[in-house]
Amino acid sequence: MAVRRRILGDAHVDRAVARTTDLNREFQDLATRYAWGEIWTRPHFDHRTRRILVLGTMMALGRWEEFVMHLRAALADGMSLDDIKEILLQQAVYCGLPVTNTAYHHLDSVIAELTERGVAINRGSS
Repeated sequence: MAVRRRILGDAHVDRAVARTTDLNREFQDLATRYAWGEIWTRPHFDHRTRRILVLGTMMALGRWEEFVMHLRAALADGMSLDDIKEILLQQAVYCGLPVTNTAYHHLDSVIAELTERGVAINRGSS
């Protein structure tokens, strides 16, 4: 749970925990133990590298709700727009231009949302 909170932020995790029901409790527990306890804690890749992989994978799969969630968390945690731009350009080659166009639209929305909330965006050298 500590890694999940570190990556996604307390507010997101608190909302997810509040939405836990008797029906999805075991799934939530599995996801927390498996994704956050087993995979995100492995020593080979750091969290930045895992974020890059997750963002690219969510683009490839068209899982925009997960892409936006991880994009929001990455930007709120200080990942630069230069980093995000490189991920999107890389995926343009391997996933296609329409996918990347959609990702840029989501990026614009997330930047606006975070800026409105007073979150500083690391604009890098852009």
